[in-house]
Amino acid sequence: MKIGIAFANIVTFAEPEGMVELATAAEAAGFESLWTVEHVIYPDNYESTYPYDKTGKMPAEASTSMPDPLIWLAMVGAHTSKIRLATGILILPERNPLVLAKQVATLDMLTGGRFDLGIGVGWLHEEFDALGIPWERRGQRTDEYVDIIRTLWSGDSVSFEGEFHNFSGISSNPKPANGTVPIVIGGHSPAAARRAGRLGDGFFPAGGNIIELVDIVRQTAADAGRDPAAIEITFPGDALLGSDPVAAAEEMRAAGVDRLIVPSYIFLGDTAQKTADFGEKVVAPIADI
Repeated sequence: MKIGIAFANIVTFAEPEGMVELATAAEAAGFESLWTVEHVIYPDNYESTYPYDKTGKMPAEASTSMPDPLIWLAMVGAHTSKIRLATGILILPERNPLVLAKQVATLDMLTGGRFDLGIGVGWLHEEFDALGIPWERRGQRTDEYVDIIRTLWSGDSVSFEGEFHNFSGISSNPKPANGTVPIVIGGHSPAAARRAGRLGDGFFPAGGNIIELVDIVRQTAADAGRDPAAIEITFPGDALLGSDPVAAAEEMRAAGVDRLIVPSYIFLGDTAQKTADFGEKVVAPIADI
């Protein structure tokens, strides 16, 4: 069982000293990955419902620092050598896919192939409005953008014809260190699970019934002629924060989960010691599950 840390680029970990302390301590403690969150802007007033809190509101203030995930991860990559670097998640339809393909490939190449691109379609309508990006058909744009990014990584002088972008005879370099970067689909809905089954290398359900969602991923993959077992399942939450993390990890493994994520806020204050203790008491005992 792999163990990662989510919401890594927030609070004191958004700042250079805190970021480096968390990243180096996590790597030393045996954590497998660090996952970032993203919002380009924070609207003063929004009516969109935040789907991961019963209040319907983001658990953050407008003044909360949330660095750009790719830049933050690039700096983390410069201070580490083994731990994987991931967006959990990046809002894909808010990005230009050609620019993003270049950024991701560059980051992955410079960090020795350690990057995972976690993506989502977004939930904050007001953010799309502020960016001047259509809210409608963002799911369809997400699917097409994944195809575009993989096309640009696949070789030189490539072409693409889609609904939103068309190009021919273009190249984007550098390529990712291993030729491609895993694309992990985030979301809590059946639609997100189906998207993961159709085109994802992984699935990052931020909520919902994990057993039902994994079943949807596996069945959709099988229907699409893909290997269901090849889609890695990453599950965030508090499963490892109880009194018996080993039993919790075994239960999650039985549900089809490959990676469990713990929140970064549990390491606030004396980060190095708290991270080392968690590595010894939790990460190490469940590494072979």
